[in-house]
Amino acid sequence: MSLARAAAFALGLLWAAPNSLLGLVAGTAGMALGARPMLDRRDFALVFRRFPLGPGGAMTLGNVILCTGESLDGQCDTYAHRAGWCMQPRTRLGDHERAHVLQYMALGPLFLPLYFLHGGVSVRNRFERAADRYAITGRGWWPWLHANSAAATREQWARPPD
Repeated sequence: MSLARAAAFALGLLWAAPNSLLGLVAGTAGMALGARPMLDRRDFALVFRRFPLGPGGAMTLGNVILCTGESLDGQCDTYAHRAGWCMQPRTRLGDHERAHVLQYMALGPLFLPLYFLHGGVSVRNRFERAADRYAITGRGWWPWLHANSAAATREQWARPPD
């Protein structure tokens, strides 16, 4: 990793730190109910596995991922696919959550207000569409790319005619 890239990564960690602290508090509290921490370099995060969050999936807070399963390697449907907007391949949960980690590192304390302003946990949320796109293609995690608009998502992944 180049010096410039390492410096940008360190700044991103610092910028995301307030949200990461929220994740650390939640993860530490979850440890009393069986959550187990693990450093995941691939996803740039501290992952709390077996987090007692709900029926399945994960939630990212800064550089902390709260995962209900044993790992982030499980497959999941994209938001657009589940909503019936289009046909998309299943993705690795960790790839989707890594996009949110990168979004937090870019937006820092602005992430949560912007995330909820754009619809919260929903297919209509550009942050979720961007994370899905990143999980599928390995690029495009920035929420304001045209490719992450609702119209572009529907067009690119249109269902074949019956």
